[in-house]
Amino acid sequence: MKKLSLLLAVMLTATLLQAAPKKLLVVTTTTGFRHSSIPTLEKVLSQLAKESGDFTVDFVQQPPGKPDAPKKPTALKADATDEQKAAFKLAEEKFPTEKAAYETAEAKWEVTLKAALQKLSSESLKNYDGVVFASTTGDLPIPDKQGFLDWIKAGHAFIGIHAASDTFHGWPEFIAMLGGEFQHHGKQVGVECLNQDPSNPATASLPKTWTIQQEEIYQFKNYDPTKVHDLLIMDKHPESGAPGHYGVSWCKDYGKGRVFYTSLGHREDLIDTDPNLKDRKNSVEISKAYQAHLLGGIKWALQ
Repeated sequence: MKKLSLLLAVMLTATLLQAAPKKLLVVTTTTGFRHSSIPTLEKVLSQLAKESGDFTVDFVQQPPGKPDAPKKPTALKADATDEQKAAFKLAEEKFPTEKAAYETAEAKWEVTLKAALQKLSSESLKNYDGVVFASTTGDLPIPDKQGFLDWIKAGHAFIGIHAASDTFHGWPEFIAMLGGEFQHHGKQVGVECLNQDPSNPATASLPKTWTIQQEEIYQFKNYDPTKVHDLLIMDKHPESGAPGHYGVSWCKDYGKGRVFYTSLGHREDLIDTDPNLKDRKNSVEISKAYQAHLLGGIKWALQ
């Protein structure tokens, strides 16, 4: 009887452990360009976590008070008036003081950013199953860069959304982990994304050709389709129409870890299903498809 009770207890514990939701740390800090859609990504990731029950989300968000850099006075035109010349001279005289004040304020703000990013320390990461970089940009002062990559390699998940590829341009190991690096983008356009793997959870619900009515489409460098598993591609350039192989979303193994990246996620009306969003160009159905794509990619990476 005792053996049976023990066996039942072990089975119950195993079931509870199996059913426990995974823990994701979502990073939305930026030191470069900051997308206005970041709050929408935060909201939708929270919704997907709650609705699916497969994972929970914790956040590393942008500390308040990031100062704006002063603009250097624009050079005068040859036909500038005396009034314009006087204003330019005054602006030139003020600029060094404004720059020094900005640099002081920026240094103070970076201290708060470093403190927020302590959640990416090797000790803190023990509490999570995966990390999401949701439109992060620039060089983030994370506490242990190599430790972060080693943590992914040891069997954890990394999910990159949109501008995650515009992060750590000077860190080749991060770029290799992600599988590509943002190079540029043109104007927002409509595109046809070709589904390369209908069996993957990230693309299982998408048609063979998924049409997006408007989105900011990235072009990449250091992207090699032989080193990733493509999920969505385009077979023509989004602006020129030139034929080729253009990556949109992919996944890959990284050691024992899993990496999922989607370059889609610039526009609020692609991310959010709210039908009342201002200036909606993408249908609610497209937004639902995007959320399914994102949720499927997260689930795949967390397996």
